[in-house]
Amino acid sequence: MAISMDAIRSAADRVAASHGLEVVDVEFLGAGKARSLRVYVEKDAAGREALKAKAAAAAADPEAEALGLPSGVPVEALSGVTHEDCASFAMDFGTVLDVEDLIPGSTEYTLEVSSPGIERKLYRAADYERFSGFVVTAKLFTAINSMKTLTGRMTFADDVVTLDLAAVKQKGKKKQGATPPPEKVSIPLRDIEKANLVAEI
Repeated sequence: MAISMDAIRSAADRVAASHGLEVVDVEFLGAGKARSLRVYVEKDAAGREALKAKAAAAAADPEAEALGLPSGVPVEALSGVTHEDCASFAMDFGTVLDVEDLIPGSTEYTLEVSSPGIERKLYRAADYERFSGFVVTAKLFTAINSMKTLTGRMTFADDVVTLDLAAVKQKGKKKQGATPPPEKVSIPLRDIEKANLVAEI
């Protein structure tokens, strides 16, 4: 029996919804006994809004109890999930995987559940829209000015990512005689191989 990632993702979405979570991504990695099913989760939209409201209230009241949030990280970039959230989801999701036989019984694997982290990958157009205004590193299928990896403050509209390269210091060596990169670059979403947030701490 082949493993259907669509069926696994669908099951993960169902279980996550019952826990007030959303699935960011699902990966099945490795080979043999070293296989891992990784699920990245975050609070659902209502949970993220509640976290933002708590953070705003704490910021407005100097005597409010500290939320333990990392300083310098926008609340929108936080997944809001706790260790308990991940453990509870993993227990229920593991049961669904077994009951629905979504991974054949002879396949050995480890189920790993975690938050996507503050330097999370961006997968869907909705991710790019949500994190507009954040610093992003994008790896391109085709180079622009001899560069396939660009970092800049991102804006997103009509399936086009615009990176303000002048907003951040670019990494890498400058080649002598190379044309300097433009201050802003617009890239159709389909031309981005992968992208992730860059922490500004």
